[in-house]
Amino acid sequence: MGEDNVNMKLDTGLLISADSHVMEAGDLWLRQLPASMRSKAPQYPEGKEANRFAAHDGARDPKNRIHEMATDGVSSEVLYPTRALDQFGISDIALQEACFKVYNDWLLEYCSVAPDRLFGVACISAYRIDEAIREVERCKKAGMRGLMIWLAAPPELAFSGSHYDPLWEAAQAMEMPVSLHILTGAPYGLGVAVTPRIPTDLFNFAMTEQIGHTMKTLVHMIASGVFDRFPKLKVIIVETEVSWMPFMMCQMDKYNLKKYRDNPIMKMHPSEYFKRNIFATFFNDPPSGQLFEKWGADNWMWSNDFPHPNSTWPHSREVIARDMGHLAPDLRAKLVRENVTRVYNLPEILPLANLA
Repeated sequence: MGEDNVNMKLDTGLLISADSHVMEAGDLWLRQLPASMRSKAPQYPEGKEANRFAAHDGARDPKNRIHEMATDGVSSEVLYPTRALDQFGISDIALQEACFKVYNDWLLEYCSVAPDRLFGVACISAYRIDEAIREVERCKKAGMRGLMIWLAAPPELAFSGSHYDPLWEAAQAMEMPVSLHILTGAPYGLGVAVTPRIPTDLFNFAMTEQIGHTMKTLVHMIASGVFDRFPKLKVIIVETEVSWMPFMMCQMDKYNLKKYRDNPIMKMHPSEYFKRNIFATFFNDPPSGQLFEKWGADNWMWSNDFPHPNSTWPHSREVIARDMGHLAPDLRAKLVRENVTRVYNLPEILPLANLA
């Protein structure tokens, strides 16, 4: 798309990112965990790889972040962690719970600098559900807008079981969407560096593993009746892009009709649960532009993944023009601001003037 064409189709309206990130200090947990746990505290070196994920001051400093948001034309963001993502692979239950409390407290302080623009999602350990619910209640009261548990569950705690039911019930009652973020859970472990060295490893990791774990989780939740038992539960798939989802839902519908036409296991078709209960973020998914008018208009939410290396910052409006410039303004508005506002029950967001 040429520059003139892009400029003609730029959306100058409000942008809200449904998936952006902070960058926690490498020694945050060493400093903030209870003294009895500090010998086991996750520590992260401030090396070259870390600097790639914190190339902007706003990753650590919310005051600077507001300026960087303005540079990208973004007025509000839903925030996820960076380093705490791999802590979903911690198998020491008490340590994981304590680590997430440290992170949640830090994120609450971070968001307090601009509570009308920065909205946090709490990290929740899902081993002990009673403890998980207490932490969700605490974070909800303190101002968090949603909760996140692992995307890839341990085999003994598969999403097809009843282990999570009290959490689903609580999340539904509290109107706290449940986020499942890429690269979280037992298969990834703690502190495992993702450094594919050959194309086969790269593609297997980025596609077979990441999207494969997501598909498995969705199958387990839909086919086991989670959304029949908890019809108002909102589940958000974060950072796996979205253009593969219509294929998956159509395949599930096909096999459901073929195998269970006369003896249905689910009350609705799988794709109907998707439309009612499942949401997803995207940020740089060109094929999705061909799908928005028929798929995902009420379920998919734009994001910029700031400040990670994959981020569309500071060219988010150009990417939106490329992938969504052909859409009617009311449809584009759903994808870049209205869906995320509805899902997280956000307050009115005022445009952020360019302060850069």
